Amino acid sequence: MKKLLSIIILSLCITTTMQAQEIDEGSLKKATGWVANLQLNDPAKEERVTKVIATHLMAIRDWHNSHGNMIPDGAINPQTGKKLSALDRMVIADSSQPASIRQALLDGLNADLTPEQVEQVLDLYTVGKVAFTMKAYKDMIPDMTAEDEAVLTKNLKEARLMAVDFKNMKEISAIFEIFKTKNEQYFTNSGRDWRTMYSAYVKRLKAQKEAEKKAAQQKKD
Repeated sequence: MKKLLSIIILSLCITTTMQAQEIDEGSLKKATGWVANLQLNDPAKEERVTKVIATHLMAIRDWHNSHGNMIPDGAINPQTGKKLSALDRMVIADSSQPASIRQALLDGLNADLTPEQVEQVLDLYTVGKVAFTMKAYKDMIPDMTAEDEAVLTKNLKEARLMAVDFKNMKEISAIFEIFKTKNEQYFTNSGRDWRTMYSAYVKRLKAQKEAEKKAAQQKKD
């Protein structure tokens, strides 16, 4: 209840100080919730960071809404000749937004937050995909080296940074797929075939599920 009251008060305060702008309630609510997770315990700092995030969320929303249809249906991929999907066209359109939109977010966050807190905000934008994907990699590759982990993490963090430019989870997931493919290529280039490793992982999971199912049945009997 105390945390909820704090969020409500902060939201009202920010709305008052930002009323000169047309503030989107959804963006403000999301930004306020994210900042509350940081537990900054500094109302002035909370207000500034919330404003930075809300402004960014509105900027990518506005760009998406005004440019989402800039690539017409029927456009093709010049490398394959295949028609671009609706998601492809959306990602292309949203990726054309000015770099200044993302830079304003980063500058604003870095002005008030530690590097660790900035990463926490970026994780909130991308629903923790870096940690989630790394966990899957570690489950998949038991003999992962420190170098492997460093390369994979670097690529996933690049994906996370790029993904903040996009409005919805379909687009964010598409951006992560680009870098997941890059990670797969890294293993193949280092002499470890990704498909073979993935196939072995699937077999381990299947065997584990069957063993658990058998143990549960024996316990039941």
